[in-house]
Amino acid sequence: CSSRASKPWLSNGREIHSKELNALVSFHNVSFKGDVVTIRTRKVLSNRLLYRKQMVVEVLHPGRATVPKTDIRERIAKMYKTTPDVVVPFGFQSAIGGGKTKGFALIYDTLDYAKKFEPKYRLIRMGLATKVDRGGRKQRKERKNRQKKVRGIKKATVSAGKK
Repeated sequence: CSSRASKPWLSNGREIHSKELNALVSFHNVSFKGDVVTIRTRKVLSNRLLYRKQMVVEVLHPGRATVPKTDIRERIAKMYKTTPDVVVPFGFQSAIGGGKTKGFALIYDTLDYAKKFEPKYRLIRMGLATKVDRGGRKQRKERKNRQKKVRGIKKATVSAGKK
């Protein structure tokens, strides 16, 4: 009776040979301002439906604060020989005690595919899209209630009025 916990090389119920293991895990030692930071990518999958590679990213940063996502984007782009604008890191959480952060990264084939498949909020975070400012919740509610009191084309003048 063998469990996955005792055999970390088991993946999806099968053993991985050493060549496959090297393909699944890649290391990248990077020096940030004198401190050595190791970026490790694991479980790299090629998702042809969404034109991307997806992976788990581990960042080892002993004695240092969490590494910014912009730096992680640049380093992953260098590892996979692509540009930083098609790399989307997200979901990073630092381990208790610090020194280690885990998250996910997606590498799209082109920037167009990234814009097509990524959620708007991630594109806004990366600076690839602009946030639409809809005004405050109370202002929208008041405008809606003012519009209820009139009919027809007057609704437009009521909503555009009071500024």
